[in-house]
Amino acid sequence: MEKEHELVDRSGWDELTSKNPNHSRWYIERFRSMASAGDDLAGEARFVDAMVPRSARILDAGCGSGRVGGFLADAGHTVVGVDGDPVLIVAADEDHPGPTWLVGDLAELDLPSKGIEEGFDAIVCAGNVMSFLAPSTRREVLTRLGRHLRLHGRIVVGFGSGRGYEFDHFREDVKAGELVSELELGSWDLRPLTDDSDFIVAVLGCRPRT
Repeated sequence: MEKEHELVDRSGWDELTSKNPNHSRWYIERFRSMASAGDDLAGEARFVDAMVPRSARILDAGCGSGRVGGFLADAGHTVVGVDGDPVLIVAADEDHPGPTWLVGDLAELDLPSKGIEEGFDAIVCAGNVMSFLAPSTRREVLTRLGRHLRLHGRIVVGFGSGRGYEFDHFREDVKAGELVSELELGSWDLRPLTDDSDFIVAVLGCRPRT
């Protein structure tokens, strides 16, 4: 039986891989080639590493082939990565052994049901993951991410404009997901967000309960 949200629309990643079954493999090899060439692929991970205490628990939501979570694990953190593409999860396990890499739909995220009961100090959702999600699932994903945070934990989301997800719409989804925006930037290297910014990095926290 199809999942309820799949009856509404499909994620952008699912559409890409259905049109081109080799897309996941191309994506993996692209980042492997960039890493071999010495390109800096760890900007998002350094950002998150600066936010958390040593030996933190970090969830890489939409982890892809593991470049962000792998760096954070090498920095001494306990990392769990979740992605809906099993091909990418296999590559993450091959290239970055150590973290727990899981195939899963972020719109159905329930790690305690998989035996991972402890929450996270930080959750990172990089690589335009939010704009790849099916629009009907975005609020649910943000809500579920918030439920996986430890007390005072934070979520970091980064994605570009022009991908079918306006920044103001994202802000509406943040509020609907019982989260608050603590900081908004225009890049992972801490540049300010302006009206002309084509990228947003948002640091989110859980809304205080009354």
